[in-house]
Amino acid sequence: MDIKNTNAAQTTKTYNRNSIENQTENIYEAISIISKRAEQIKGDVKKELIEKLEEFATYNDSLEEIFENKEQIEVSKFYERLPKPHAIAIQEWLEDKVYHRDSNEEIEE
Repeated sequence: MDIKNTNAAQTTKTYNRNSIENQTENIYEAISIISKRAEQIKGDVKKELIEKLEEFATYNDSLEEIFENKEQIEVSKFYERLPKPHAIAIQEWLEDKVYHRDSNEEIEE
């Protein structure tokens, strides 16, 4: 899923408990899956941000000279405006875009 074009909530939002636990029939399991997906999203966004910021990085040995790089500032502002990883993960969960499986079912079969 493209996290830059998501319709996840920008602010705090209350969700219907039944819609969250609908897929697993266990609210705790659903929250666990959502939190693991949020961690994945966070890692991906962090990696992408660091790569983009390094494109504009200027390395100098002088501590006295600090330059403002407009491109770095714009990139940082863009990533700050993105929805938080947990909001994206919840939106993916509600849209049934998160793959999950119960490892206990495989053992029983």
